[in-house]
Order: sequence, then C-alpha cells, then structure tokens
Amino acid sequence: MPPPNKVTDIANKAKPVAAAKTPGAEHARLVPAVIPPIPPTPPDPPRPKRRLWLWMACGGLALALAILGYLQPWKTAVTEVAVETVMAAPATRVLAVNGRISGVRSVDIRPQVSGTLVSIAVAEGAVVSIGETVALIDPSSQQAAVRQAMAGLDAALVAEDAAQANLSRTQALGNNAARVVLDSAIRAEQTAAQEVARLSALLDQARIQLQKFTIRAPLSGTVLEVAADPGQSVDPAVILMTIADMTRLLVETDVDESYATHIRTGQQAALQLSGEAVVRAGHVSFVSQRVDASTGGLAVRLTPDVALVAPIGLTVTANITVDDRADAITVPRAALIKAAEGDAVFVLQDGTARQRAVQVIDWPAARLIVTKGLSVGDIVLADATGIADGQTVSAAP
Repeated sequence: MPPPNKVTDIANKAKPVAAAKTPGAEHARLVPAVIPPIPPTPPDPPRPKRRLWLWMACGGLALALAILGYLQPWKTAVTEVAVETVMAAPATRVLAVNGRISGVRSVDIRPQVSGTLVSIAVAEGAVVSIGETVALIDPSSQQAAVRQAMAGLDAALVAEDAAQANLSRTQALGNNAARVVLDSAIRAEQTAAQEVARLSALLDQARIQLQKFTIRAPLSGTVLEVAADPGQSVDPAVILMTIADMTRLLVETDVDESYATHIRTGQQAALQLSGEAVVRAGHVSFVSQRVDASTGGLAVRLTPDVALVAPIGLTVTANITVDDRADAITVPRAALIKAAEGDAVFVLQDGTARQRAVQVIDWPAARLIVTKGLSVGDIVLADATGIADGQTVSAAP
C-alpha cells in the first residue's frame, strides 16, 4: 500500500477552532478546514524484461543461413548415373523354348471299320515289326459279305458260260441264223461278261474290307500306349494304340509367331533334357510354313546331332541360336526409352545427358543389339529412368 499522506493525517487530527462566544454562538456549526488536493504520486517506472525471443530469432536465422550455404539451392543439381562405354564385341541372339521328345515316326493306330474289338495282340512297351497283327475286330459280318459276293460271282460265271455257248451255236449256223438272233446272242454274251467283271470287283472289295478287320502295325517300333480293351465297340474315331520308332528321336516345339521369321532350318540349338545337366548339340530340322491361328504358334522340330535314348514326351529345354555376330554394339534394355521418333538412348556429353535416336533388334534379352545410332567410344547411360534430355549428370564412380 502507498505510504500514508502526511497532509491528510494532519487534516484528520486538526480540531475545530473555538469561535468567539457571541449570543447564540453555542448553536453555531463547526466548519472544517479547507485542504488543497494533493496530486497523485506517479507510479514506479517498469523494470526492463529480458528479450529472449530476439536471441532465438537470431539463432534460427543463423541456422537457416548455414543450411542454405550447405545445400546451395541456387546451383544446378548434378545427378550421378551409371554409364558404360560402347564397345564392339561378339554377340548372339538366342531363343529359349520348351519342347518334348517325339519319334521321327509316331503313329496313332485307329480302326478303318466299325465293330467289336475281339482281341489286342500286344501290350504297352512291346516291340513290333511292320505288318505284325496287333488287334482284331469281329469279322463275322464282313465274312458273310464275302461269301455273298462269291455266290453272286459264281452265278454270273454260269450265266456267262451259257451266253458264250449260245453265241457259239448261233455262229455255227452261219447264214441260216437270222441276223437279229446273232446280234442278240452277241449282246447277251457281252452282258454276261460285264456282270462277271462287276461281281468280281465286288468280291475283291469285300475281301479287301475283310482284311481291315485285322489291324497290323504300320511300322516297326515300340508300343507307347494301348488305349482300347477287348469287347469294346470301336470305329475310325477311336485310337487303339500308339506306336513310335524309338531309334530316331527328335524334339517338337512351338515358336511364338513374333519370332517366326527368325527361325530357319540348319540353325544350331543346345538341348537339355529334363533331369539332366548335360547339354546336347542339335539343329533345327523342320520349320512349318503355317502358323496355328488358334495358338499363334509355329511348329518347329529339333534333331539331336547324336542319337539319344529318352522316353517319348520328356520335356526338353532348347536354346536356338538365331543370330551370331563377331562384332556388335549392344546396350542394356534399361538404357532404352521410347521417343516420338522411336527408340533412343542418353549419351553423356560434357556432363550433360543428350538424347540420341537408335535402331535396335527387339529381342527377349537383357541386352539388345544396336544396328544404328551409336559408335564405338560413345558413353551411354546404362539406365535412362528419370533422366531428361539436357539434364546435368555425372558418371558414378
């Protein structure tokens, strides 16, 4: 609290002055003393505060300046990139495909007639010779047809003999026989001869048809599969068995139509059978001239240079060499970009990435052969991801 005002205390302690006693003076009021107002005491000046915020602002500014000085954003950033120097070296284009072992000659045997299968004369894995009986279909109905044809032919032969005898008698009469009778005898003999020829052909046809009920091996080989059982009704749509020549094996595969124009007979191939580590030499022995419209595949056959022994249907991995160059320029696939005018790469020139159009052979490989656009000694960016034409870059150590 402020200290007591001395002037105020004196005024409070002052006693009224006694007035002169006059008539009625005892009834007069006391008049207080008049004291002039005292001006208020000015407040104490405020104590100065410590301005910490100023020091903090100065420190923050100094830190920001230090960061700017370190980063130097006003300077152009330099991106480090992996590069490689273009060199000419041997290069090959290899097409990897999967195929299966097959026989050079492999036949699915189907019956040529319908009927009941009486017997199967061979088992799976059996070795058969060409012409050997492998199955029999019930021939009863066809045997009856043969007998009927024979009977008809016999009757025709008798009729022919009678016609010939009649013609001989008529001719023996000479001029005594009427011309009409002679002509009739000649026509009858000719008709009988034609009927004999017709029925003879029918008998031959019936006998040939009868032979089809006995199924014989069309080639020498091994029975790979027996797909029918005795007692089964069969027709020409049913496969009875499969026979293959196991002495001559090859690899059958399909090549995507995208590479159909690159495959030719005589190209070398490296063959690796499933379950083996040995790589066998081979070559392309057949290329189909028709692409399968349903699968988009081109049928190709590969023949081993040395005969091999393997089960039919075994998976084989084949690498077909479609191109072999002694001196070729190649770049990583990651170095390519798609520009408006086609394929392009970035070449490092004076610390700057410069876009350059190139022509390459598109192929499913990590490196592609460049046919135009690069020269030996050019420095190419190995990975063009995120790079722009004219960007400042430096070769990574």
